[in-house]
Amino acid sequence: MRQQSKLQVTIRGVVVGGPRPLICLPLVGDTKAKILKEAKELVTLQPDLLEWRVDAYDKVENIEDCLSLLEELRGSISDIPLIFTCRIDLEGGGKKIAQKKRLELLTAAMESGNVDIVDVELCNGEEFVKAINERAKANNVKLILSYHNFRETPSEPFIYAKLVEAQTAGADIAKLAAMPKNYGDVLTLLSATNKARNESVHVPIITMSMGPEGAISRLAGGLFGSDITFAIGMQASAPGQIPIKDLKTGMALLYSTES
Repeated sequence: MRQQSKLQVTIRGVVVGGPRPLICLPLVGDTKAKILKEAKELVTLQPDLLEWRVDAYDKVENIEDCLSLLEELRGSISDIPLIFTCRIDLEGGGKKIAQKKRLELLTAAMESGNVDIVDVELCNGEEFVKAINERAKANNVKLILSYHNFRETPSEPFIYAKLVEAQTAGADIAKLAAMPKNYGDVLTLLSATNKARNESVHVPIITMSMGPEGAISRLAGGLFGSDITFAIGMQASAPGQIPIKDLKTGMALLYSTES
């Protein structure tokens, strides 16, 4: 049986941390036309959630433009929960954006009522994270606090500590992604996830091992405590993502007793 989160998060009727891991598809187009076309096609694939990686958008620093597109996007995807992410360049973001501008954009998006979750990196620092947390709570938006390492997989104690840190800092969902150098690194990430789920981390967890070696974590991570996996709809947003149709087929076998 899959290990469920002690504290579950329900968004537009979708339960994060419940009886089955969820599948999220990324929107990574760089123009308005591409993003709206992508959204229309991804909806037909029936994901549990969508994520707009706004840092890939060519007008990301124009907040008014982003809000206008966000409103159109919400109309296009109906009630599918939407994660709004402006990834920092230090952890794989598409563009270097000033912290003040990123805070303004994230705040405006939350206040718009058109996003359900925001993903913010722990490396932004305590003051930034606290400001986002306060604004998220004020606007009934859930918060993912995340850590990404595209160079290596940290030790199991480090991974565990980062997930605890995210929870302590106010995350509704704690997230960590790391790049493996071998299959042992993948086991390290899964073991840390299992430890976090069974010990101190009560909020939902998202963990993934990136790259070809880490693909198994995207399929089977839910058995160890990861609550959301990211798949390819039209384009990948990180190395090692699996096409959603293939992922659904595999997950139907692993989680066949879940409903």
